[in-house]
Amino acid sequence: MCGITGIFAFNEIGRFSLVRLQEATEKLEHRGKDAQRLYNDFFVGLGHRRLSILDLSSAATQPMSSKDERYTIVFNGEIYNFKELRKEYLSDLEFNTESDTEVLLQLYIRFKEKCLEKLNGFFTFSVYDNQEQSMFIARDRVGIKPLLYYHDNDKFIFSSEMDSLMAYHFPKKIDWASVRLYFSLHYIPAPNTIFENVYKLPAGHYLKVKKKEVVLEKYYEIPKNYENQDYLSISYEDSQKELVRLLDQSVKERLISDVPIGSFLSGGTDSSAIVALATRHTKHLNTFSIGYKDEPLFDETSYANLVAKKFDTNHTVFTLSNNDIYEAVFEMLPFLSEPFADSSAIPFYVLSKRTKQAASVALSGDGGDELFAGYNKYLGEYKVRNAGWKENLIKGNLGILEKLPKSRNSFWGNKFRQVHRFAKAAQLSKQERYWFLSSFIDEQNIQNIFQSDVFELSNEDNKFQNRKKEYTKFISESKKRDINEMLYADMNLLLPNDMLHKADQFSMAHALEVRVPFLDHNIVNFAFQIGENYKINPKIKKRIVQDAFKDILPAELYNRSKHGFDVPLAKGFQTLLKPLVEESLDRDFIQEQGVFSPVYTENLKQKVKQGTDYDQNHIWAFIVFQQWWKKYDIQKTIEEEEEF
Repeated sequence: MCGITGIFAFNEIGRFSLVRLQEATEKLEHRGKDAQRLYNDFFVGLGHRRLSILDLSSAATQPMSSKDERYTIVFNGEIYNFKELRKEYLSDLEFNTESDTEVLLQLYIRFKEKCLEKLNGFFTFSVYDNQEQSMFIARDRVGIKPLLYYHDNDKFIFSSEMDSLMAYHFPKKIDWASVRLYFSLHYIPAPNTIFENVYKLPAGHYLKVKKKEVVLEKYYEIPKNYENQDYLSISYEDSQKELVRLLDQSVKERLISDVPIGSFLSGGTDSSAIVALATRHTKHLNTFSIGYKDEPLFDETSYANLVAKKFDTNHTVFTLSNNDIYEAVFEMLPFLSEPFADSSAIPFYVLSKRTKQAASVALSGDGGDELFAGYNKYLGEYKVRNAGWKENLIKGNLGILEKLPKSRNSFWGNKFRQVHRFAKAAQLSKQERYWFLSSFIDEQNIQNIFQSDVFELSNEDNKFQNRKKEYTKFISESKKRDINEMLYADMNLLLPNDMLHKADQFSMAHALEVRVPFLDHNIVNFAFQIGENYKINPKIKKRIVQDAFKDILPAELYNRSKHGFDVPLAKGFQTLLKPLVEESLDRDFIQEQGVFSPVYTENLKQKVKQGTDYDQNHIWAFIVFQQWWKKYDIQKTIEEEEEF
């Protein structure tokens, strides 16, 4: 795991940006503290920060060139099947290292872009061919590892993180459609970013760069068997066995490491299944959990302890007070080089920081919910599509539900919240319902946030609506399709842009590599070749995962109610985080900024002060955006752009 960056200058003007290569590379230091190296070839520069996981020798340091020095690679990630690939396709070659980097380089030399279909792993990498004067860049199938890029008539630049990319001093013009998307979703989905003309390389895609031409191609597509209900002819019992077999193989491959490895253990089915399988292949696995001292309703460490005891792991619980969480906010905000407001990133940041003290690699259960329908919204969608008298009764009483107190932070408040959200969603078309369930604020209210000219800019040339259509296009109004179409949409929207972004950004802040066994492409392909009845019914979510591991995991995991967890930010807004709220919603700052409605933000500030009738996640989104704005002095950037 590493950080990579590079520049391909198209002319002498572009070459001026080569002097920024070292700074761009140094800004990735937190991703890899073991080594830094640069490569320069007149019009091309590549930079690499190394976190040593496989082959710890200096010979495996990057950028790495072929023996004839024609090809040079920078690579972030792991190729789990590199030994098999070396044996099957490259046995005629002599290797200088035992690294997956050298295997990947030779595979590319031999197969070019066709090498991607042979890889099992997670990655972004770039290969420069100095003979053809071309560059190839690719991202893994589901978007586990990030890559951003910018190009104009003079140069092409790329990097693992925005902060590094910004070192090249490209024009930084705010993309107001992205700002609007951010306040809707709390993240900015690929391929767009907070800046115009800066892009995220989408999952399962590659780029070819040659003679100023930048071509984007897709090489991987998640199966769409749901379109024609063309599913595998496999019994439910056999499908459970196949899932266990595939996940066991995936876990085994992800235990390959030359440094200490562990696993996150939340006490949920996904992470527990991974731990159970990992202990088949390694003894005394290190496992790590987060406990919530001040929020007992959401503390699941007792279940994690049961799993750890059954599988004899070296288990560590990091118990956090609310103040621990609030203090972590001030640590993590500087790592946000683009606005991102999933508040679960805060405890994850702390978990990663403390895990790094004992391990450099951690397994995670990410992806299980999106593949096998583990979220409440999937159950809600299933019930809307298969509505009975109970669902229709709830749908018909939306007005009453509007008046009930709703909150994640109490049992009944959470129930009222869920039922109200279900009733509201049930009124909408399938595409609008998907967007509603993906968003934190509805379309009617988001206009109130912004000053009128900014809101108009957000949909200039219908930009916002066109992007929204792109994100919801997988949802058809056809009644023939099952819940898999919603899972497919989330695999393209929610998973890579929220869940995997969080996992990468806040683990790599501490140079911790997080591996995700559920997202092995063989499991992804299998998951979308089985129908919804194997995943969900009116009483159970993630059915196949639950049943496949029922005889393996402790019975107590199945005899409990599971609560969604919201980081208790509202309490912090009255204490340690109060200065952030006041600073972010300060009237003079809002007026000078010229982005948000002063009436709206003043009203919001008063609600926080009174502690009533506001969404804490909405306030958090403001805090993140405003702190990002100040960190990069965006006000000055806008003024300079206007002068230019």
